[in-house]
Amino acid sequence: MTAHPALRLSDRIAELLADPADAPTAWTSRPQWRQSLAHGAPGIALLHIERAATGRGRWEPARAWLTVTASIPVTRGADSYLYYGAPALTHALACAAQGRPGSYRNALAHLDDVVAADAVRRCEQAEERIARGDLPALAEFDTIRGLAGIGAVLLRRAPGGEAIRRVLACLVRLTEDIKHDGDLLPGWWTTDGPSGQPDPRFPAGHSNNGLAHGITGPLALLALALQHGVEVEGQRAAIRTILAWLERWRDGHAWPYWITRENLAGPARRPLAPQRPSWCYGAAGVARAQQLAAAAIGDHRARHDAENALATALVDPKTLAATTDVSACHGYAGLAHIAHRAAADASPRNAARLRSAAALLLDTTHPPHADPGEQARRLLGTAGPAFLEGAAGTALALLAPATGTTPATAWDGCLLTA
Repeated sequence: MTAHPALRLSDRIAELLADPADAPTAWTSRPQWRQSLAHGAPGIALLHIERAATGRGRWEPARAWLTVTASIPVTRGADSYLYYGAPALTHALACAAQGRPGSYRNALAHLDDVVAADAVRRCEQAEERIARGDLPALAEFDTIRGLAGIGAVLLRRAPGGEAIRRVLACLVRLTEDIKHDGDLLPGWWTTDGPSGQPDPRFPAGHSNNGLAHGITGPLALLALALQHGVEVEGQRAAIRTILAWLERWRDGHAWPYWITRENLAGPARRPLAPQRPSWCYGAAGVARAQQLAAAAIGDHRARHDAENALATALVDPKTLAATTDVSACHGYAGLAHIAHRAAADASPRNAARLRSAAALLLDTTHPPHADPGEQARRLLGTAGPAFLEGAAGTALALLAPATGTTPATAWDGCLLTA
């Protein structure tokens, strides 16, 4: 396969981010810079790790960015999660060790113990909360800050360990209905807003459907664990419960970002306005998680429906018009990556549709005749170097679809899309 021209944009971004010493202090002076996978050094390291592992770059930039990450004591405990602190560094080093077997062995052994111990503590807190009959916080279970994200690290590093089984058991219990203020609600119903703080939009709480902050993150982890042969009691039933919930609220090829008490009590739901089909919230993240889940339990109809919804959403002009950037989180590069990943697991007909959608998305990311160097500099100036919403994530998300390959380091495990 001939590489797509968008690969040149990815290359230029990587060149501009090769040396941590060149990073402006406006980025590096932020307190979270060194340990934030979403916004700092570990996410930029991922880009160079994947490039080195695929032969597109050198290992020196990867080592330099990992050195920045490890240059201060690593945060652990309640202030750490997949996208910050010990789990973030573990993910980055695990990707490096996959590309260079045997590297970072001692550091990873220490971090594995830290992440597992913190995961068990989180599970104990979740179990105590369930015993009290309280509603959960989003940060208890979601991908970015909660058990689903930490579980992704454990599934990769210690799939046979007790910690991942504790995490899965907690997420299974999360799918049991809970009685609150006289109403029977899904067990993941929360009074938090997506920011983790009280939100005036949800005075009576809400069910969050996103892959970043909602119930779709636990769905993806439960499915991926099952595909890797890690199963606890009730796991398949929990997957079916979440799939049924998402199917209840699906509107064609889209899902609402959240469900409120008014939605539950109201008459027939209103059609959704066009919304971006992003990883964090939207059809790309939800449909990919559904595809993985349906495949894990052998539900061919649900898998076909998820693939069809994803392929349709990614070429819908009204839906795509709501997408306004090229980021991994909610932009065209992230959509191309998910389409490429989903195509590899799809039925032949849907695989062809998804590959076609990925090609169109790459064209949008890097239009014909665009200067990749100028585009890369502009992107760094406007979006910054970050992984989730900035240039590093854009460059990383472009690599696999632009070359027609599978990621060499499974870097996208932090997205729970593979």
